Amino acid sequence: MVRLPSCPICKIDLSATAATESKTFPFCSERCRQVDLLRWSDGKYAIVEPISADQLAEKIFEDELDEPPDDAGY
Repeated sequence: MVRLPSCPICKIDLSATAATESKTFPFCSERCRQVDLLRWSDGKYAIVEPISADQLAEKIFEDELDEPPDDAGY
């Protein structure tokens, strides 16, 4: 049996056609969509990926390459 989708904020079951007919999918309403956006902007959600020491060193090295030298005359 396939379960109907539900709003990730208020958990109300959505119609089977919500994905194609609703402007606010996967949310049930504009209010729930705005609540989700506010949570992202407040930092309540985060996409966390473990980073190794090698990856961190590589990222720092790349960032340093992107910066202009201190004596560039800017």
